[in-house]
Amino acid sequence: MTEPAMPDPAFWAGKRVLLTGHTGFKGGWAALWLAAMGAEVTGLALAPDTSPALFALAGVEGDARSILADLREPAAASQAVATCDPQIVLHMAAQPLVRRSLAQPAETFATNVMGTVHLLEALRGREALQAILVVTSDKVYANNEAGQAFVEGDRLGGKDPYSGSKAAAELAVQSYARCYFEARSVPVATARGGNVIGGGDFSEDRLIPDIVRAVASGQPLVLRHPEATRPWQHVLDCLSGYFLFVEALAKGLKGTSTLNFGPDPAAPVTVGTVADAMVEALAHPVRREHRPVAGSMEMTALTVDASRARALLGWQDRLTGASAIAWTAAWYRAQSQGADMRTFTLGQIAAYRTPATEAS
Repeated sequence: MTEPAMPDPAFWAGKRVLLTGHTGFKGGWAALWLAAMGAEVTGLALAPDTSPALFALAGVEGDARSILADLREPAAASQAVATCDPQIVLHMAAQPLVRRSLAQPAETFATNVMGTVHLLEALRGREALQAILVVTSDKVYANNEAGQAFVEGDRLGGKDPYSGSKAAAELAVQSYARCYFEARSVPVATARGGNVIGGGDFSEDRLIPDIVRAVASGQPLVLRHPEATRPWQHVLDCLSGYFLFVEALAKGLKGTSTLNFGPDPAAPVTVGTVADAMVEALAHPVRREHRPVAGSMEMTALTVDASRARALLGWQDRLTGASAIAWTAAWYRAQSQGADMRTFTLGQIAAYRTPATEAS
């Protein structure tokens, strides 16, 4: 079997990288990995909105110049861009929760659409830029719940405010790319990742954190849609794809303005299956309750086809199925046992980067 392509430290070493969302779950892992490859990371985000938070547990602030500000304010984006004069931009800041978007739709659109616009506006005219990657979502597609794996050219949609805001952000990125960056040969693209799991996620209304909280509290694990399927992937697999995409864009990849990143769609996995596997991996049984939400806007079936990313980038997901669960459970077990979570998190990144390491 061919070894999957891995991000190249030689590319990232010394690069000035503006990473938005570095105080969040996926952004925290990104900041640590980029710094480990020698990048000069400037993070722009709101303060963490969970306690505990990966940002604090793993000491992310030690690896990035941290700017705590709100992208809904144009001046915040302008000041951050002027501060770091980025060569690479990874825009990951977002309001990422479907159920919160239903409660706070205006805030979700302001963050996910206008926050993106404010950042792109601030980047216009920056001479050092080599590539801009805006992370959206696997939920940008018009989903008729038929279970088909979406490809990049499928129609955009979004029946809930989160999905709609991410689809709208895609259109904003397209227009800015065409009008302001294309003539300067600055590549601008979007990445649509699947449902990401891994250590350090403490968000509300997400499956893995809900399981961890149930285990810690002894309360039942409440599942709204155990039959729903999602493209589950480990955070390191997803980030590997993002980094490889940036490298390819900066090195001249043409004709590709967006890519999906997700597991093989041939074997969809339900929420209930992931929950059972995670509980077993944590070796701490919890009682499971099914509490359906009447009139729920959450999708039942969702999967994406990442074959284009595999072909163009040589990207592969290394932590599939049981391996993704095992690595995730190991992180939370270590945290519950009082381990140094910076050391543990960096250790997982180092293990993932090691060639020929068996992901298990």
